[in-house]
Amino acid sequence: MTIRTMAGLGMTLVAAGLLVIFFLVPRLNDRPSQSTAPTPAALELPPVVEDKTGGPEPVANFLTDFNANYRSLRADREAGRWTAAANTSPENIETSNAAAHKLGSYVGGRAIIEKLSQFRNRTDLTRLQERQLEIAWQMAAHFPGTIPATVDRLLATESSQTVALNTWDYSLPDTGGQLHAVTLREIQIVLAGSKDPAARKSAWEACMQPGPSLKDGLVDMRLLRNAIAREMGYSSYFGLQCADYGLTSEEMIGWLDELVDQLMPLYEQLHCWARHQLAVRYEVKDVPQQLPVHWLPRRWGERWPGMANKIDLDGIFIDYSPQWMIEQAERFCTSLGFDPLPVTFWGRSDLFELSEDDGRVKSAQASAWHMDLDQDVRSLMNIRPGFSWFKTTHGELGRIYNFLAYSRTEVPPILRRGSSRAFPAGLSSLIELAGSQSSYLQEIGLLAAGDAPPQMRILLNQALLGPVVSLPFTCGTLAHWEHDLYEKDLPRHLFNTRWWELAGRFQGITSPDVRNEEYCDPATLPQVTGQPARSYDEALSGLIMHQLHRYICAELLQQDVHAANYHGNKSVGMYLHSILQLGATRSWDQVIRDATGEELSATAMVEYYEPLMEWLQGQNKNREMGFGEES
Repeated sequence: MTIRTMAGLGMTLVAAGLLVIFFLVPRLNDRPSQSTAPTPAALELPPVVEDKTGGPEPVANFLTDFNANYRSLRADREAGRWTAAANTSPENIETSNAAAHKLGSYVGGRAIIEKLSQFRNRTDLTRLQERQLEIAWQMAAHFPGTIPATVDRLLATESSQTVALNTWDYSLPDTGGQLHAVTLREIQIVLAGSKDPAARKSAWEACMQPGPSLKDGLVDMRLLRNAIAREMGYSSYFGLQCADYGLTSEEMIGWLDELVDQLMPLYEQLHCWARHQLAVRYEVKDVPQQLPVHWLPRRWGERWPGMANKIDLDGIFIDYSPQWMIEQAERFCTSLGFDPLPVTFWGRSDLFELSEDDGRVKSAQASAWHMDLDQDVRSLMNIRPGFSWFKTTHGELGRIYNFLAYSRTEVPPILRRGSSRAFPAGLSSLIELAGSQSSYLQEIGLLAAGDAPPQMRILLNQALLGPVVSLPFTCGTLAHWEHDLYEKDLPRHLFNTRWWELAGRFQGITSPDVRNEEYCDPATLPQVTGQPARSYDEALSGLIMHQLHRYICAELLQQDVHAANYHGNKSVGMYLHSILQLGATRSWDQVIRDATGEELSATAMVEYYEPLMEWLQGQNKNREMGFGEES
């Protein structure tokens, strides 16, 4: 019986031991991390005394109280969210929402906003005080207690909009033209596998059925979101979300345009190859310049799975248990020099599929949790033997080690987060990439020498399922549409028109027929309601991952980016720890400059796909490039 199994079965004994430890030794958050990984000088944290003794006393006292209250209320919120994710009962969701509301009421309280307004523009603040006050202000801007009725209306509208989308009754016509009920999952199966363009068109149109009924709610959400953002001095709700990166709306949209331009030559090659492939699949003689969206396996064209031979490595895990997979992910991280995970991780996490008689439903989304902004870290997964879950276990533990690295006294609780929203996801994706490399799989005995999948197939699948296809959608179509929606107060009679203009311009994608303002297709995107005005986070995390990976391969490993093996290399662990432990004590752009010596761009990602670019150019020889006049 392994220690992991013992932890899962014997948490009562573990808890008793922890209570003794709690009362007999100093709390872990009162001392620095036990990791022995040194920090390069360029990435050293500011001295502890800067935040504890520097700056004006009223600000220091306020931040001390704010951090304590924030940490306590956040822990309550996370406890509620964890319970609701592990058991998605209506009662648990209601309790979770109540705890979240309580935290929002505090960070956005009128008294907090008044203090922040008083302190933010002082010229005698320390750097850490400035960082804390700015992040606290952004928090408050999502729940400003100065206009509580508006906040309550927004929360209610978002909730009703989510329920309306999630409970929509979809329908499809049968062979006789009569409508019959179908699930969204059944519609997605048609889009994923059918070779009948007519059936695909009907399925895609069915996906868009909720749009018209959601349009009024979208208009209301736009009004309310802009109201809370402008109450706190931001240009719009889009501007509030951009503030996480220290950018204005216009600075962000200009930068996103640069990133799309850097990627576009590669995307156009992939787009040309894809439309010729699909024309053959659907027996269409004249290849269109723009991809009809119903030809694609995903309803927004943000991923293109199933267009290349799948890399199937599930068979190499047939003799390994889910428990072995998560333990191997930990062994990978400890081989880099990170400490073993806290024993409480193994007892408090919910890692495996539920048994048939469990009686509860838990979230299907893999997630990492930092419950108390200290050592209580957990993960919720449904691990099954297979390559996808093997990669996921590595990525999720990458997040966990991020949490542990910045859980130190030098980092105030409000700064125990990523330096931007994209940073934690980028670092997690980096560990996931490292955990999927053939060289690593061969070293640990999962893959025999010479059995690695062909590099071109790997790159093609990565491009179709990852940022090469998704970046024009997230940084182009969706980001620009939401920018116009919030920043320019896009008129409601142009919602759908503008969407398809942007899809043609950035993705080279067109709707099956003219989609006029009778419809509201973007309203059916879950992100528009649930994660508004931040679609670019995903793309930026991918850029961070590629830029760090290129630096590690060139400067630390001297290995090719496509075959590098991090396993067992302590210098890689030291490098990553020096970044992870910073939390949000520094701006994300300074961290990436210090860590790689350059500004964040798409250059490293484009270089990673250079072999694919050459292959695509060969495939597309004598074919017409670009999206045609419609773009």
